[in-house]
Amino acid sequence: MRLIATCPEEAKPALVAELEALGVTELAPTFRAVLFRATPRQFYELHLRLRTASRILRVLREVPAHTPAMLHSQVRRLHWPEWFDARHGFMVESTGDEGGGLTPKQVITQVREGVRESFARLGEQVPPVDTEGPKVVIVAHVARGRCMLSFDTSGKSLHKRGYREQGHPAPLKETLAAAILQFAGYDGSVAFLDPMCGSGTLAIEAAMMAVRKAPRIHRKKGEFYFEWLKGFDRQLWRATQDRVRAEKLEAPPVPIIASDIDASYVAMAQKSALKARVEKYMTFATRRFQDCEPCAERGLLVTNLPYGDRIGSREGDVRQLYEEVGDTL
Repeated sequence: MRLIATCPEEAKPALVAELEALGVTELAPTFRAVLFRATPRQFYELHLRLRTASRILRVLREVPAHTPAMLHSQVRRLHWPEWFDARHGFMVESTGDEGGGLTPKQVITQVREGVRESFARLGEQVPPVDTEGPKVVIVAHVARGRCMLSFDTSGKSLHKRGYREQGHPAPLKETLAAAILQFAGYDGSVAFLDPMCGSGTLAIEAAMMAVRKAPRIHRKKGEFYFEWLKGFDRQLWRATQDRVRAEKLEAPPVPIIASDIDASYVAMAQKSALKARVEKYMTFATRRFQDCEPCAERGLLVTNLPYGDRIGSREGDVRQLYEEVGDTL
């Protein structure tokens, strides 16, 4: 299977390392994405395991797209009923440049109508367009007169693990937190401390890594878009889920500690950890950074230090806070 995993450009090295560790082949990094090939078993596993990817796309075809008419003609020739059922609503997204006289609106229109005409031409029921709650999302990426057509197989963004409590003014995205931990060389084998944990994302991601818990193992049936495509192997998918669940450890081998000066943030982090089902592996505390003590002889301290409006407008406030942080470290 030819696939694409997307991510922020800064997180791409972490995503490449993840994909290599999972054994996929023919990796080709590009802007904010990595192209690669994977077996069906790896395909399902990636949706559960990848920590730093934003989205996974399954490539279908690449067709000429110098003009709207050319794109429409190429899309309608494809046998779309082989890939998805007309009972499922679909939508089209456009990405890429606007070269060759094609605007995003034109791309969406030509691909959408080409798909519908393909079903009609082959004597099939025409699928409805659904931009609110589609089961099938076609992504059309246009560049240099070519259009790469893919299915979004991930559904809602992969950073949405389902555990984050709302209310923190500056939460880290879960995928960014995982990338930071990857860059720091964290593998769950040493003690972990976040002394300014805020909503707890860094510590929760660290806890999931420490117990080898797949970040999306709790997604509900039907939430991944690949489940609505033809060719979905339900038996292989269930076997993959069972195998990934079985690899989770009973407990982390080291302490995972999250603390913050604001008790409301600590409570929020604890609630999020409970929803992520890792709260029992973690220790939470309300305290100042300056009062923190090492929780082990060696380990990793990772934190998202406050900046901007959160540390006051006076230069003296900023200087004093950062000097105290340095002294404590």
